[in-house]
Amino acid sequence: MDECDTAILAELQRDGRQTNRELAERIGIAPSTCLERVRSLRARGVIQGFHAEVDLAAIGRPVQALINVRLHPKVREAVEAFRDHVTALPETLAVFVVSGGDDFIVQVAVRDTGHLRDFVLDHVSRHRNIADVRTSLVYDHIRKTSVEVLPPGRPSPPRTRPRPAFPPA
Repeated sequence: MDECDTAILAELQRDGRQTNRELAERIGIAPSTCLERVRSLRARGVIQGFHAEVDLAAIGRPVQALINVRLHPKVREAVEAFRDHVTALPETLAVFVVSGGDDFIVQVAVRDTGHLRDFVLDHVSRHRNIADVRTSLVYDHIRKTSVEVLPPGRPSPPRTRPRPAFPPA
């Protein structure tokens, strides 16, 4: 990854539908070079696809929730079976296999809270290895649509602690 690849990724994340000629012009390289770079990024798995962002409310699924799931026993077969089961459900947006107190966080989008209740009771809680389920409604979902790619050799920005709102007493 060099600065040219980084610029291409930033521009494609901003607008993945632009033509190769437009992309090359914005980056300041020849269209043939741009096309080869994009092909290389795809071949290396850096670019994994191009997607349409969908308004969930517009398709009748305005209610989002995060469902925390704990399994018992925590064996590979149980984890894989639940992961595959919940991933296949149309309400599921994302499945996170996590460490800590829970084993999964499942993000879903449904039409209303009744549908959410039915989803949890019929598809999550009834699974044979469930030990605990907790559901949280999502009030706002702010999702970044691009990821900043740090050029090679550039260190990550230092972490700074936020200043307290009030001075200590």
